[in-house]
Amino acid sequence: MIGVFGGTFDPVHYGHIKPALSVKQALNLAQIRFIPNKIPPHREIPWLSSEQRLSLLKSALQNIPDVCVDERELRRDGPSYMVETLQSLKQEMPAETLCLIIGMDAFFGLTRWYKWRSLFDFCHLVVTTRPGFDQASLAEHMSDEDYVYLTQKMTQDVNALSPLETGKILLQSVPQLDVSSTQIRTKLLNAEDISQWLPDDVIQQLKRFTLDDNR
Repeated sequence: MIGVFGGTFDPVHYGHIKPALSVKQALNLAQIRFIPNKIPPHREIPWLSSEQRLSLLKSALQNIPDVCVDERELRRDGPSYMVETLQSLKQEMPAETLCLIIGMDAFFGLTRWYKWRSLFDFCHLVVTTRPGFDQASLAEHMSDEDYVYLTQKMTQDVNALSPLETGKILLQSVPQLDVSSTQIRTKLLNAEDISQWLPDDVIQQLKRFTLDDNR
């Protein structure tokens, strides 16, 4: 099985990387593909350029085995819809089982994604949760019909994700870091320490990008 982890990565940080690697270990994934998006449909325009975000992501992941950066969304025109990305991955790797990894915030907004029910035609969904997560809280974020549709797919058993099918939702508890890209951007602009959240070479590169943009 192959993990798929998309995002803006604006910039990438350990709060992205460590939960994804925890999922990789728990599911014994052969690989995780980090896929930076070009035009996020549900977020503001990224702070960094596509080229800068890609460079930082490659630097952050360069020494991690069985992890790669997939640039297909950056090469595609228009909004970066995950359902189209999964479809293209499946066309390239028809024998592979895909596991889309998303966080809780993204999961709460899943029903606003483009053709979101079609995601399950191409993958299992792995939702990284905090310990003690109560799935009933999901009902506050969607219609009763969508809630029933999603909860029927849910499991907390890793072994339920069969490599011969798609459409399950695994609620996977992982260590969570209290950090966001917004916090990092703010601290960076205020010359505060961000060493606990990014590798040093990524920090130095990010600082150069910031200096260049302010010239």
